[in-house]
Amino acid sequence: MALGTHLILFDGVCALCHWTVRFVLDHDRRQLFDFAPLESTIGRTMIERLDPRPPGLDTVVVVPDYRTSSGTPLSKGRAAVWVASRLDPPWNWLAVLEIVPTIVLDWLYDIVARHRYRTFGRYEACPVPRPEHRSRFVG
Repeated sequence: MALGTHLILFDGVCALCHWTVRFVLDHDRRQLFDFAPLESTIGRTMIERLDPRPPGLDTVVVVPDYRTSSGTPLSKGRAAVWVASRLDPPWNWLAVLEIVPTIVLDWLYDIVARHRYRTFGRYEACPVPRPEHRSRFVG
């Protein structure tokens, strides 16, 4: 059973996204984050509940305090910096990037997102998480 406070919604077939999820799992000793593919039922439901104009599947979405209605979703570059700032040291030092304007963070994010399948690959289906991490995945 997932017990994290924040939810990371990610592209379930993107190899880069899966590498990023594994990275967060390995550097989140406090287990603050739970995960769900954007394509999953919970992913689609959460996005529709939070935003009447849902982002595409090329956009990571983080829902802080997702078990309450108080969380304001973050996406793209702002979401990445927010997650990094809550990881174990030294990764939380990336919080310094919070001073970078969102438009710049999103521009950089969009460049990577545009080329992620070609550069990092793509799965036919969402890979199954390792047994020790399954409880961190919602739905």
